[in-house]
Amino acid sequence: MVWRVLLTGIAAITGFEAGIMKLSIFGTGYVGLVSGACLAEVGHHVVCMDVDSVKIDNLRKGILPIWEPGLEALVKRNAKEGRLSFTTDAAYAVQHGQVQFIAVCTPPDEDGSADMQYVLAVAESIAAYMIDYKVIVNKSTVPVGTADKVATTINAVLTARAADGVPLFDVVSNPEFLKEGAAVNDFLKPDRIIIGTISDRARAIMCELYEPFNRNHDRTLFMDVRSAELTKYAANAMLATKISFMNEMANLAELLGADIEEVRKGIGADPRIGYQFIYPGCGYGGSCFPKDVQALAFSAQQIGYIAQLLQAVEAVNNRQKTTLFVKLAEYFGGAAQLQGKTIAVWGLAFKPNTDDMRAAPSRTLMEALWHVGAKVQAFDPVAVAEATRIYGEQAGLILCPDKYAALHDADALVICTEWQQFRAPDFAEMGSRMRGKVIVDGRNLYQPHKLKAEGWAYLSVGRSAT
Repeated sequence: MVWRVLLTGIAAITGFEAGIMKLSIFGTGYVGLVSGACLAEVGHHVVCMDVDSVKIDNLRKGILPIWEPGLEALVKRNAKEGRLSFTTDAAYAVQHGQVQFIAVCTPPDEDGSADMQYVLAVAESIAAYMIDYKVIVNKSTVPVGTADKVATTINAVLTARAADGVPLFDVVSNPEFLKEGAAVNDFLKPDRIIIGTISDRARAIMCELYEPFNRNHDRTLFMDVRSAELTKYAANAMLATKISFMNEMANLAELLGADIEEVRKGIGADPRIGYQFIYPGCGYGGSCFPKDVQALAFSAQQIGYIAQLLQAVEAVNNRQKTTLFVKLAEYFGGAAQLQGKTIAVWGLAFKPNTDDMRAAPSRTLMEALWHVGAKVQAFDPVAVAEATRIYGEQAGLILCPDKYAALHDADALVICTEWQQFRAPDFAEMGSRMRGKVIVDGRNLYQPHKLKAEGWAYLSVGRSAT
């Protein structure tokens, strides 16, 4: 009741009616499309804008550019019911939305810094067409200080349009915390909603926007803009650090004759540590951790601070991605011995429940195998189309229709992604199809003693070889 009274009381300040809001989202990738569909699902009227006309035409037909559980049904339902639409017309998008979300990519430059050209281009477009007060929300993952740059860019364009009058605006930081493979649930049932602003007007509007997500309890944390920007990078860097730490421990465990899976259980039982993000493996990938760790380290360097821990996290991860190839090469007596071999690969995406292959460990492995003259037969439940887009007609790659087809006459199997369907395979069927009973398991899916008893050579991460 107090929440509703507060919103009613500030309606005069915001100039907006309580309840349904008109929103515009620039960018239709993971962040933009998931955000748009979920905000439409709770009743807001959302326009998603993208400069890629093919992508927009496909979205209008219900064809999504990404694979994400639950997203297709959400997009189709809200488009059919008139709450979600797609456009390439920036002017229309700006005029539609009371709140303007910037949700475009911020890819890494060669020096590790975040490329801000797309964010600032959106800011220019918004400024070119806005005629009244707007809340401009940075949803993209951006370095600290980006809100200031967006505001400066908008002010420059508005000043050039001074003859038309200069409308007011606020720039807000509202970073996303969406896990690929669980993004829809993460948005609809967030752990927290971070909003960076010192403007009472913008704060009131953002409260109204996110009210449907706070009815059970208030999940919103307000702070200044720079703290909100840093919160996103700090969260991803912390999670990446946990992964690299466990991979470092796994490498030590192999050398010391310990079992990292037992170690993981032992430390995870400590509530100060917990079990999340302490699984050893073949390194992290995807669109967030690699570039965000690099970007935060670069930002530190720009202000004269050497972030040694962040540099170490990245170095450990880059090394860990090579472990699958190294284990395979050692088993066969050296990298040169892999020439002419056929290697089956299970899993191409960087994690389950996504088709994203950005910085995936599978890519490091396959490219190393091709370099020494080996052939790859690969299967992934959803990332085959993405692999085709990336590698085209790569002579050393055969993309297979199922996991067993990938094993035909293979000299070894390497597991890169822990899809559920890989967890309990028919080992007898596998052995009958393969030339060699060799498994290099980058995700520790199986029990070493069981595979040894069945005559397999099983090489996993942080456990003794059999």
